Amino acid sequence: MSEAELIRKAQSGDHDALVQLLRSIETSVYRSAYYILGNEQDALDASQEVLIRIYRKLDTYQEKAKFTTWVQRIVSNVCMDKFRAKKETVSIDEHEITIPDRNNVEEEILRSGLSNDIQNAIEKLPKQYRMVVVLRYLEDFSYQEIAEALDLPLNTVKSYLFRARQQLQELLYDYQKGGIR
Repeated sequence: MSEAELIRKAQSGDHDALVQLLRSIETSVYRSAYYILGNEQDALDASQEVLIRIYRKLDTYQEKAKFTTWVQRIVSNVCMDKFRAKKETVSIDEHEITIPDRNNVEEEILRSGLSNDIQNAIEKLPKQYRMVVVLRYLEDFSYQEIAEALDLPLNTVKSYLFRARQQLQELLYDYQKGGIR
């Protein structure tokens, strides 16, 4: 069954179609949230909130935009809310040691080619740059899709990506020289 058919069935009240639709996007939602927020627990919380919002607002989705663009817009809004809420708090979760298991999406991503240095460099980017990098290089969004998902002008997306690539190069150079850890 195509994504469009799943969406229509879910919108008309088919519970099984809704579950299948949510399952088809949950890994992508988590991955985006993880790379935007840089913390497994925050990403899990954000992912859950995103899936709940999609469940509640699926009837408002119209096929004017791609479904993935609509979903990423929700992911970015939830993550921005988390950034705002986190400004005044300090999480001790970030300092805990996590032993990855086979079901850990983070380890799956790392095994697929992303090194720890790249992951750390992405986490050090300012949040607006991190969001466009995640959507472009991890979610394979076009510039236009990123602009729609983040509600930004196309030229701003291009500018953010340009600056993000520059900062990533500098950070990765520093990692290679042993300057940052």
